[in-house]
Amino acid sequence: MHNNIVTVENATPRLQEITFSRPVNWRINRGEHWAVTGPNGAGKTVLIDILTGKHALKSGRVVCSGHTGAEQPVSSVVKSVSFTDIYSLADLQNSYYQQRWNAGDGQEYPPVGELFRNGTEAPDRMKFLTASFAIEDLLDKPVNLLSSGELRKFLIVGALLKKPQILVLDNPYIGLDKKSRDILNALFVRMSRLEGLQIVLVVSNVSDIPEMITHVLPVRDKTVYEAVSRKKFMQNSDLHNMLFPCQENLDWDLLKEDGEITVPFENALIFKNVHIRYGKRTILDALDWHVKRGEKWALLGENGSGKSTLLSLVAADNPQAYANDITLFDRKRGSGESIWDIKKHIGYISPEMHLYYRENVSCRDIAGSGFFDTTGLYRRCTDGQKAEALLWMRLFGVEHLKDRSFLTVSSGEQRLVLLARAFVKRPDLLILDEPLHGLDSSNKKRVRSIIENYCTDRKSLIYVTHYEHEIPSVVDKRLRLVKEHTDLLMCNRLDTHTTK
Repeated sequence: MHNNIVTVENATPRLQEITFSRPVNWRINRGEHWAVTGPNGAGKTVLIDILTGKHALKSGRVVCSGHTGAEQPVSSVVKSVSFTDIYSLADLQNSYYQQRWNAGDGQEYPPVGELFRNGTEAPDRMKFLTASFAIEDLLDKPVNLLSSGELRKFLIVGALLKKPQILVLDNPYIGLDKKSRDILNALFVRMSRLEGLQIVLVVSNVSDIPEMITHVLPVRDKTVYEAVSRKKFMQNSDLHNMLFPCQENLDWDLLKEDGEITVPFENALIFKNVHIRYGKRTILDALDWHVKRGEKWALLGENGSGKSTLLSLVAADNPQAYANDITLFDRKRGSGESIWDIKKHIGYISPEMHLYYRENVSCRDIAGSGFFDTTGLYRRCTDGQKAEALLWMRLFGVEHLKDRSFLTVSSGEQRLVLLARAFVKRPDLLILDEPLHGLDSSNKKRVRSIIENYCTDRKSLIYVTHYEHEIPSVVDKRLRLVKEHTDLLMCNRLDTHTTK
């Protein structure tokens, strides 16, 4: 049996802007499981695109060998999954961000089970995979109603249905709750033993490299470094520090605001007996929630528990808000305020927003669009607004990308630009739904520091994460959603116990 499966040999992309510092060489042998790791913007996704043949080569080649050693197309052996692959679903190509909440807009979407059945001739395999990944409850759910974590599960199972020999997953853990991450790792091990599946993970954090990985390929600044075993990589702190250097000191005086409060209110939001239902699915049931000015909340819950739906009510994206008793900034919803009256007090980022941000404009314009709460820059920023946008891009470490097209930078860099967008108008309420989604360890520290220094006594915060250690130190209250019912938990961050 031929040992080598895929060889990248002295590869140089034809496009100059994605060329590495030296030709790329990489060999994947039978039985190996790889992690490609490095900081945001290092070139990890470009490297995977070279491996899978998405980029034409100026020189070099990518060779794939079968069991007998005969050459065959890479596409017949290697399948890749990334968050942006959701664009390839024909049913969602023409959808828009708020459409998930607008169930009555006349357009119907197929359920997950139907899409799975259309993509496979092996129904028993579909049942096995959906049971193994514990997503049987998604089969009857329309695909446009999936949360970001559920979409990721959908894409992974869809790729496994095609029986790849090598499965490449770009940041597969982001957006997944702990239970789902554990199930996914167990599924990888099981499929490797049953079918010889080999895994290639693209990760931005060392802690995301599971034990089944045998080799690690470090990447930084469009340079591919020497591959090492997982054991040697995990023990090499010097290599970790080279890949993920400590952040520079930030000028926190830039966050200071002068003057008195310009928007007087006591309550950022009040929910009374809120009930949200789509068809036969009850998403939120009899929810009461009160966020006062200056309070800092963590919003927690498993994938599909209703967190994104709840936030859509706060951010004025969900029309069902008008059918419920909701007060925002001391004004009851439906009392004459416009969507823009609400949004101008809110800075918002979410995985769903990131997914639908497909504007081919400069990163500076994306950041500046936060002044107008649009998904593109349809109004011209003033000189002062341009300066403020660049200030926040500098704080988030992406000022050097100001003239780059948003669609040409890495997903981690896009997330930092969208974070700058959320902060540009210095909002009274920050809604940060998985803000560290896809960021490397250095950038996670940077963003947490910015949040903790920005959120003074007068600022309110709603923070969503599936990682306990990512919750900012300023957070001292929690709302946890569960699929069966909603529990309201308030806890003091200085205490080790939780009380209802």
